[in-house]
Amino acid sequence: MSANNKQHSDSHALVLPWKTRISVSAVSAVTDAFLRSDGTINRRILSLLDVKARPNPNPVKGVKSSDITVDPSRNLWFRLFVPTADTASTSTSTSLPVVIFFHGGGFTFLSPSSFAYNAVCRRFARTLPAVVISVNYRLSPEHRYPSQYDDGFDVIQYLNHRSSSELKQLPDFADLSKCFLAGDSAGANLAHHVAVRASREGTQLHVVKIIGLISIQPFFGGEERTDSELRLRKGPIVSLERTDWLWKVFLPQGSDKDHEAVNVSGPNAVDISGLEYPETVVFVAGFDPLQDRQRSYYEWLKKSGKRVRLIEYPDMMHAFYIFPELPQSSQLIAQVKDFVSHRCKSYIELNT
Repeated sequence: MSANNKQHSDSHALVLPWKTRISVSAVSAVTDAFLRSDGTINRRILSLLDVKARPNPNPVKGVKSSDITVDPSRNLWFRLFVPTADTASTSTSTSLPVVIFFHGGGFTFLSPSSFAYNAVCRRFARTLPAVVISVNYRLSPEHRYPSQYDDGFDVIQYLNHRSSSELKQLPDFADLSKCFLAGDSAGANLAHHVAVRASREGTQLHVVKIIGLISIQPFFGGEERTDSELRLRKGPIVSLERTDWLWKVFLPQGSDKDHEAVNVSGPNAVDISGLEYPETVVFVAGFDPLQDRQRSYYEWLKKSGKRVRLIEYPDMMHAFYIFPELPQSSQLIAQVKDFVSHRCKSYIELNT
């Protein structure tokens, strides 16, 4: 089913294969079970349910992976996914773009080694093709704003010093002058704020050049409820009760959901009109309670004078693309490939 720009109609019901429906129900149940009313979370038990995937130093289906430590004092590291030359249909003498990816999970759950995100990043590396860097950032409630944004930007600074011997695992054909920020849900929120910070520090980034942003169903909020939040308040994966809890344990004490980190296009929005913010693609789903926030983000980027494209999946829910059995998952990844290819071609033409 192709994506288009029509909005979800209440007359339609979410239709999913039984395998996906069971997985979605399990994710929702596990999430609810570990959100304590006192704002804490049982990490020990939760870690038992978060199935991990090990890095593969030897290529598996054309992609190898390894973990690189940036700062052990805060457990800041990333998983590096490198496609082999035959997978990329190219030789290692040809450069590949670099995708810096931030995983979802409400700033509270999961990591690059979580099975679903390890699989997604392998698909991106193989399909685009690209060198993918999946960032392990600190999680709330143990670490509140702006820890996650600091971690994301610090990885960019780390990559900006690729001449360092610490970066020997990054292949020579990884072209840091063609970088993309990417993320889904909370990861897309993180990618936005890292993009703003990187735009401000542009002259200091001599190696890393961010030429695109891939925003997959970004996690935004606000004090005033939107129509989609009310209509889909008990949506799968995302619900009003869950998102309220997640924002409460992420934000500084005393802040409300109109904080600039949450309501990026709201009353406390940061003015980005004068920044070289990267060209962006925003993905939205018709059964996602956050869809109105995501469309507002798209409109705000346009009003700020930025190049941005909106792609809608009216019959899908939040995080649909992490379920590979859904044909829409492959379609989204193909559209990301088209976006990356287009931006790389435009960048080359502009600099030759």
